[in-house]
Amino acid sequence: MTIGALAAGICATSAGMHGLSVVLATMRCRRRPGGSLPPPKDAPSVTIVQPLCGVETFSRETLRSIFALDYPSYEIIFCLASGDDPITPLVRNAIAANPGRPARLLVGDDRISANPKLNNVVKGWKAARHDWVIMADSNVLMPVDYIQRLLTRWRSNTGIVCAPPIGSRPESFGAEIECAFLNTYQARWQYAGESCGYGFAQGKTMLWRREILEAGGSIEALGAEIAEDAAATKLIRAQGFNAHLVDRPFQQPLGQRRLRDVWSRQLRWARLRRATFPFFFAPEILTTSLLTFIAAAVAAPEFGINPIVGGVLAAAFCYGAEAILAFAAGWPLSWRSPAAWLARDVLLPLLWACGWSGRNVVWRGNAMDVDDGVFLQAESEPRPQI
Repeated sequence: MTIGALAAGICATSAGMHGLSVVLATMRCRRRPGGSLPPPKDAPSVTIVQPLCGVETFSRETLRSIFALDYPSYEIIFCLASGDDPITPLVRNAIAANPGRPARLLVGDDRISANPKLNNVVKGWKAARHDWVIMADSNVLMPVDYIQRLLTRWRSNTGIVCAPPIGSRPESFGAEIECAFLNTYQARWQYAGESCGYGFAQGKTMLWRREILEAGGSIEALGAEIAEDAAATKLIRAQGFNAHLVDRPFQQPLGQRRLRDVWSRQLRWARLRRATFPFFFAPEILTTSLLTFIAAAVAAPEFGINPIVGGVLAAAFCYGAEAILAFAAGWPLSWRSPAAWLARDVLLPLLWACGWSGRNVVWRGNAMDVDDGVFLQAESEPRPQI
């Protein structure tokens, strides 16, 4: 077998997997006619627990969205580690402006783990009045049918229902690159994996039945891993359950993003994935479209095609497929998207290598060792939760 023939096989395989992942994700994420889902007639009561830390660009809008849900019976528990947090008056004002919705603000930091978000959420879980509990990050922009879309995905074998974040409203090229990571890459592969029976929990939104988490050791059990979603995945699998993803995942408005911050976030997530699921992190190097482009360029002479033309054709296929997914799902799509996708694919091998070669991350202003799960330093001023 010649090198060109081997490259052709690699190109066909990687392009085929790319196309299949787009098809699987599009089936689940595409926009559907008919508007929002109505609440079910026997809608169970639900508690939403939301940890907060700092004021973000869209905090006022995301706070409004959590009070505007079209659902008959739900309570909201906001959690703050410190009463001096700058978002405190915004939360209190939102609660006062919505007297018809049961909502509370709990303050306190329960140090049960090295995970600052989990420490913040513990008090909310213990104070929840209902058997269905949603843990939702503060930067999730909730549609009016947020709760019913989560409940609709619950099955007899479900242990948790989650939603990967979908970047929206990018206002800089850095934010476009973040959309390229979050939307047509990470969300695409998560939906493809779930379709093949490999669902993973995602900490951005997590719907629990109280009895399942309590059976696994309660909220404290999520401190077994440095990331609570990794611990959640292992906890439900130990009980014979699966993690399922919501159809049409929810937006996370981005606004301005600096390239340095995008790199820092992606590096943190890469090292967390390597520390918690190394077997699944290892093949991530094969998911960059650069592999397809290079293989196409090497194989092109075997078919009488210029190598540059071969690479361009492969790029047109891969990015054309991602454009179809973004368009069908209603995700951000602009003339800058192909450049953002290319920048992402160039960064992916570097992130993968740094994921293996380092163990320190910065999480909400705190430097942490992901392998030992300990703080290296702490800053007194709260940082936005991301």
